[in-house]
Amino acid sequence: DVQLVESGGGSVPVGRSLRLSCVSSVGYVFSSHCMGWFLQAPGKEREGVATIAMDGSTSYIDSVKGRFTISRDNAKNALYLQMNALKPEDSAMYLCAARACGGLTLFAGLYDYWGQGTQVTVS
Repeated sequence: DVQLVESGGGSVPVGRSLRLSCVSSVGYVFSSHCMGWFLQAPGKEREGVATIAMDGSTSYIDSVKGRFTISRDNAKNALYLQMNALKPEDSAMYLCAARACGGLTLFAGLYDYWGQGTQVTVS
């Protein structure tokens, strides 16, 4: 069974940085899947933030372009999200997810595996 585990969240002041990590219990997930970061705020729909394909190509939502960077280390079965210049509106639970690659997408419904999330609070 594939497990994704996020870490790195926390409470930070406006303008600071955080680096989220996601690791998988199963190696093939990172070597054969597209990965994504999503956020979910209370009472709102899950929203795609960034995604990365196996070849390293990426896609971001407009609100984080230039501030967030998604990266992956397949040898370590790890996915990262570097979050800079954080704003209060970035506050949410951040989840990582994996899907069989078929083009970059931030549509949550196309992802097969999900972590439990790590909380980010910016104030």
